[in-house]
Amino acid sequence: MTGNSHKSQDSVYRIPNVAFSAMAFIFRIRDRINPPEKKVSRFGIRPGMTVVDYGCGPGGYLESAAGLAGPDGIVYAVDIHERAIESVSQLITKTRQKTIIPVLAEGYNSGLATGSADLVYALDMFHMVPDTAAFLKELLRITKSDGILIIDDGHQPRDRTRQLISGSGLFEIISEEKDLLRCSPKNREKRKERS
Repeated sequence: MTGNSHKSQDSVYRIPNVAFSAMAFIFRIRDRINPPEKKVSRFGIRPGMTVVDYGCGPGGYLESAAGLAGPDGIVYAVDIHERAIESVSQLITKTRQKTIIPVLAEGYNSGLATGSADLVYALDMFHMVPDTAAFLKELLRITKSDGILIIDDGHQPRDRTRQLISGSGLFEIISEEKDLLRCSPKNREKRKERS
């Protein structure tokens, strides 16, 4: 692989810089056709929530999420790609949004506090995750016991997404829509007792 992409010992794949730039351009076009706020408004984000956009890419969903979480909420923009963090930082400067916090993940480790997120969403990226068990384990770690995970199929069949989530034993799928699945941590009661 080139210096712009790598596959670490954690089996995390980071796309090359040129591919990231092309993806960001395509997402800008997509967002004009299907505004991000339309999708994000269905997530159930309420004022004061701590939200994580895991695999935020260029940050197309962040403004909408931050608007719903309000001035007392926080939206963490997590990605493994430095270009994503640069894009998010530019967005923060442009919009003067103080409740979006960019986070460069190291492998699958976001560095966020355990049980800190009311809602985590991972969009347009699940199909690219080589080690879905490690990825879902990190999402479970950062999600509150009564929190919600929203994930989409990306570019893989729904059956494959269901199989990966259910097979992990970490989340249970509580509802499905055409373009996303809503999941809750398994063993909520046991996790609450440990907290």
